[in-house]
Amino acid sequence: MDMDTRHLEGEAKALSGEVFGAMINLSGRRRFTSQRIVLYAVLASQGQEGAETIAREALALFRGAHKALLTDADGLPGVFCAELREAYFGKLAGNREIVAFAEQADRTLTAIAHGSGAAASLLAELVRLTTPTLAILNQITSVYEEQAKLHARLMKKQLRGVITDIEKINKQARMVAFNARVVAARAGQAGREFAVVAGVLSGITDEIDQMVNTALAAAA
Repeated sequence: MDMDTRHLEGEAKALSGEVFGAMINLSGRRRFTSQRIVLYAVLASQGQEGAETIAREALALFRGAHKALLTDADGLPGVFCAELREAYFGKLAGNREIVAFAEQADRTLTAIAHGSGAAASLLAELVRLTTPTLAILNQITSVYEEQAKLHARLMKKQLRGVITDIEKINKQARMVAFNARVVAARAGQAGREFAVVAGVLSGITDEIDQMVNTALAAAA
Protein backbone atom coordinates (compact mmCIF):
# COMPACT_ATOMS: atom_id res chain seq x y z
CA MET A 1 0.00 0.00 0.00
CA ASP A 2 1.47 3.36 -1.01
CA MET A 3 1.72 6.49 1.15
CA ASP A 4 -1.16 8.26 -0.62
CA THR A 5 -3.48 5.33 0.02
CA ARG A 6 -2.44 5.01 3.67
CA HIS A 7 -3.04 8.72 4.20
CA LEU A 8 -6.50 8.69 2.67
CA GLU A 9 -7.61 5.51 4.38
CA GLY A 10 -6.68 7.12 7.68
CA GLU A 11 -8.30 10.49 7.16
CA ALA A 12 -10.47 10.96 4.07
CA LYS A 13 -11.90 7.52 3.30
CA ALA A 14 -15.49 8.48 4.09
CA LEU A 15 -15.56 11.59 1.91
CA SER A 16 -17.49 11.48 -1.35
CA GLY A 17 -16.63 13.10 -4.65
CA GLU A 18 -19.59 15.41 -4.10
CA VAL A 19 -18.11 16.63 -0.82
CA PHE A 20 -14.74 17.28 -2.44
CA GLY A 21 -16.49 19.20 -5.20
CA ALA A 22 -18.31 21.34 -2.64
CA MET A 23 -15.07 22.14 -0.81
CA ILE A 24 -13.26 23.08 -4.01
CA ASN A 25 -16.17 25.33 -5.00
CA LEU A 26 -16.15 27.05 -1.60
CA SER A 27 -12.41 27.57 -1.78
CA GLY A 28 -12.83 29.03 -5.24
CA ARG A 29 -15.60 31.28 -3.93
CA ARG A 30 -13.18 32.78 -1.43
CA ARG A 31 -10.76 33.62 -4.24
CA PHE A 32 -13.47 35.23 -6.36
CA THR A 33 -15.11 37.19 -3.56
CA SER A 34 -11.77 38.46 -2.21
CA GLN A 35 -11.22 40.24 -5.51
CA ARG A 36 -14.81 41.45 -5.64
CA ILE A 37 -14.50 42.94 -2.15
CA VAL A 38 -11.47 45.02 -3.10
CA LEU A 39 -12.89 46.13 -6.43
CA TYR A 40 -16.12 47.41 -4.95
CA ALA A 41 -14.37 48.91 -1.94
CA VAL A 42 -12.36 51.03 -4.38
CA LEU A 43 -15.51 51.98 -6.28
CA ALA A 44 -17.28 52.81 -3.00
CA SER A 45 -14.40 55.09 -2.03
CA GLN A 46 -14.97 56.91 -5.33
CA GLY A 47 -18.62 57.41 -4.46
CA GLN A 48 -20.21 54.88 -6.81
CA GLU A 49 -23.76 54.20 -5.71
CA GLY A 50 -24.42 50.70 -4.39
CA ALA A 51 -20.75 49.69 -4.43
CA GLU A 52 -20.44 49.50 -0.65
CA THR A 53 -23.50 47.22 -0.47
CA ILE A 54 -22.07 44.89 -3.12
CA ALA A 55 -18.72 44.80 -1.28
CA ARG A 56 -20.54 43.92 1.97
CA GLU A 57 -22.40 41.10 0.25
CA ALA A 58 -19.14 39.76 -1.16
CA LEU A 59 -17.55 39.97 2.28
CA ALA A 60 -20.42 37.96 3.78
CA LEU A 61 -19.95 35.27 1.12
CA PHE A 62 -16.20 35.27 1.73
CA ARG A 63 -16.62 34.79 5.48
CA GLY A 64 -19.38 32.21 5.02
CA ALA A 65 -17.26 30.10 2.68
CA HIS A 66 -14.30 30.26 5.04
CA LYS A 67 -16.40 29.25 8.05
CA ALA A 68 -17.98 26.37 6.12
CA LEU A 69 -14.57 25.02 5.12
CA LEU A 70 -13.23 25.10 8.66
CA THR A 71 -16.34 23.71 10.39
CA ASP A 72 -17.19 20.02 10.66
CA ALA A 73 -20.90 20.49 9.95
CA ASP A 74 -23.57 20.50 7.23
CA GLY A 75 -22.00 17.55 5.43
CA LEU A 76 -18.52 19.07 5.23
CA PRO A 77 -15.56 17.60 7.16
CA GLY A 78 -13.76 20.77 8.24
CA VAL A 79 -9.97 20.59 8.31
CA PHE A 80 -9.83 16.86 7.61
CA CYS A 81 -6.18 16.17 6.80
CA ALA A 82 -2.64 17.10 7.84
CA GLU A 83 -2.04 19.09 4.67
CA LEU A 84 -4.97 21.38 5.39
CA ARG A 85 -4.02 21.75 9.04
CA GLU A 86 -0.58 22.86 7.92
CA ALA A 87 -2.06 25.26 5.35
CA TYR A 88 -4.51 26.84 7.77
CA PHE A 89 -2.63 26.70 11.07
CA GLY A 90 0.99 25.92 10.19
CA LYS A 91 3.69 27.95 8.47
CA LEU A 92 1.32 29.30 5.83
CA ALA A 93 -0.99 30.64 8.59
CA GLY A 94 -3.88 30.61 6.15
CA ASN A 95 -6.64 31.01 8.70
CA ARG A 96 -4.96 33.96 10.40
CA GLU A 97 -4.27 35.74 7.11
CA ILE A 98 -7.74 35.10 5.70
CA VAL A 99 -9.42 36.38 8.87
CA ALA A 100 -7.12 39.43 8.91
CA PHE A 101 -8.07 40.22 5.31
CA ALA A 102 -11.79 39.98 6.14
CA GLU A 103 -11.39 42.21 9.20
CA GLN A 104 -9.45 44.76 7.18
CA ALA A 105 -12.18 44.77 4.56
CA ASP A 106 -14.81 45.24 7.27
CA ARG A 107 -12.97 48.21 8.80
CA THR A 108 -12.37 49.75 5.37
CA LEU A 109 -16.01 49.52 4.29
CA THR A 110 -17.19 50.94 7.61
CA ALA A 111 -14.81 53.89 7.29
CA ILE A 112 -15.93 54.52 3.71
CA ALA A 113 -19.60 54.36 4.67
CA HIS A 114 -19.04 56.88 7.52
CA GLY A 115 -16.86 59.17 5.46
CA SER A 116 -13.97 58.69 7.90
CA GLY A 117 -10.67 60.37 7.28
CA ALA A 118 -8.98 57.02 7.85
CA ALA A 119 -10.76 55.44 4.86
CA ALA A 120 -7.96 56.16 2.38
CA SER A 121 -5.23 54.54 4.47
CA LEU A 122 -7.44 51.58 5.36
CA LEU A 123 -8.23 51.06 1.68
CA ALA A 124 -4.55 51.25 0.77
CA GLU A 125 -3.80 48.52 3.32
CA LEU A 126 -6.65 46.38 2.00
CA VAL A 127 -5.29 46.71 -1.53
CA ARG A 128 -1.81 45.78 -0.26
CA LEU A 129 -3.19 42.63 1.37
CA THR A 130 -4.94 41.51 -1.80
CA THR A 131 -2.01 39.85 -3.57
CA PRO A 132 -0.60 37.87 -0.61
CA THR A 133 -4.09 36.83 0.46
CA LEU A 134 -4.90 35.61 -3.05
CA ALA A 135 -1.65 33.63 -3.10
CA ILE A 136 -2.65 31.89 0.13
CA LEU A 137 -6.15 31.18 -1.18
CA ASN A 138 -4.66 29.68 -4.34
CA GLN A 139 -2.35 27.42 -2.34
CA ILE A 140 -5.18 26.20 -0.14
CA THR A 141 -7.40 25.54 -3.15
CA SER A 142 -4.56 23.47 -4.60
CA VAL A 143 -4.55 21.37 -1.43
CA TYR A 144 -8.27 20.63 -1.84
CA GLU A 145 -7.75 19.73 -5.49
CA GLU A 146 -4.85 17.42 -4.68
CA GLN A 147 -6.83 15.69 -1.92
CA ALA A 148 -9.68 15.17 -4.38
CA LYS A 149 -7.28 13.50 -6.83
CA LEU A 150 -5.86 11.25 -4.11
CA HIS A 151 -9.39 10.33 -3.05
CA ALA A 152 -10.36 9.46 -6.63
CA ARG A 153 -7.32 7.19 -6.95
CA LEU A 154 -8.20 5.44 -3.70
CA MET A 155 -11.82 4.93 -4.76
CA LYS A 156 -10.70 3.42 -8.08
CA LYS A 157 -8.26 1.11 -6.28
CA GLN A 158 -10.99 -0.05 -3.90
CA LEU A 159 -13.41 -0.54 -6.79
CA ARG A 160 -10.90 -2.67 -8.67
CA GLY A 161 -10.47 -4.77 -5.52
CA VAL A 162 -14.23 -5.34 -5.25
CA ILE A 163 -14.40 -6.22 -8.95
CA THR A 164 -11.64 -8.80 -8.49
CA ASP A 165 -13.63 -10.45 -5.69
CA ILE A 166 -16.76 -10.48 -7.83
CA GLU A 167 -14.88 -12.07 -10.71
CA LYS A 168 -13.63 -14.86 -8.42
CA ILE A 169 -17.16 -15.56 -7.18
CA ASN A 170 -18.49 -15.47 -10.73
CA LYS A 171 -15.93 -18.04 -11.87
CA GLN A 172 -17.06 -20.32 -9.07
CA ALA A 173 -20.70 -19.78 -10.06
CA ARG A 174 -19.88 -20.69 -13.67
CA MET A 175 -18.26 -23.90 -12.49
CA VAL A 176 -21.35 -24.73 -10.43
CA ALA A 177 -23.58 -24.05 -13.46
CA PHE A 178 -21.41 -26.26 -15.67
CA ASN A 179 -21.47 -29.09 -13.17
CA ALA A 180 -25.22 -28.68 -12.82
CA ARG A 181 -25.69 -29.11 -16.58
CA VAL A 182 -23.59 -32.27 -16.51
CA VAL A 183 -25.62 -33.72 -13.67
CA ALA A 184 -28.90 -32.73 -15.35
CA ALA A 185 -27.84 -34.38 -18.61
CA ARG A 186 -26.96 -37.60 -16.81
CA ALA A 187 -30.27 -37.57 -14.96
CA GLY A 188 -32.25 -37.53 -18.20
CA GLN A 189 -35.97 -36.72 -17.83
CA ALA A 190 -35.64 -36.44 -14.06
CA GLY A 191 -33.02 -33.77 -14.41
CA ARG A 192 -35.09 -31.42 -16.61
CA GLU A 193 -36.00 -29.03 -13.80
CA PHE A 194 -32.42 -29.12 -12.56
CA ALA A 195 -31.30 -28.11 -16.05
CA VAL A 196 -33.61 -25.08 -15.93
CA VAL A 197 -31.97 -23.98 -12.67
CA ALA A 198 -28.53 -24.44 -14.21
CA GLY A 199 -29.58 -22.30 -17.19
CA VAL A 200 -30.82 -19.51 -14.94
CA LEU A 201 -27.56 -19.57 -12.98
CA SER A 202 -25.59 -19.39 -16.22
CA GLY A 203 -27.65 -16.39 -17.31
CA ILE A 204 -26.92 -14.64 -14.01
CA THR A 205 -23.19 -15.14 -14.45
CA ASP A 206 -23.43 -13.58 -17.93
CA GLU A 207 -25.15 -10.53 -16.45
CA ILE A 208 -22.47 -10.28 -13.78
CA ASP A 209 -19.79 -10.36 -16.49
CA GLN A 210 -21.45 -7.41 -18.21
CA MET A 211 -21.64 -5.44 -14.96
CA VAL A 212 -17.99 -6.21 -14.16
CA ASN A 213 -16.92 -4.99 -17.60
CA THR A 214 -18.88 -1.76 -17.11
CA ALA A 215 -17.35 -1.23 -13.67
CA LEU A 216 -13.84 -1.92 -14.99
CA ALA A 217 -14.30 0.72 -17.68
CA ALA A 218 -15.36 3.24 -15.01
CA ALA A 219 -12.35 2.38 -12.85
CA ALA A 220 -9.82 2.62 -15.66
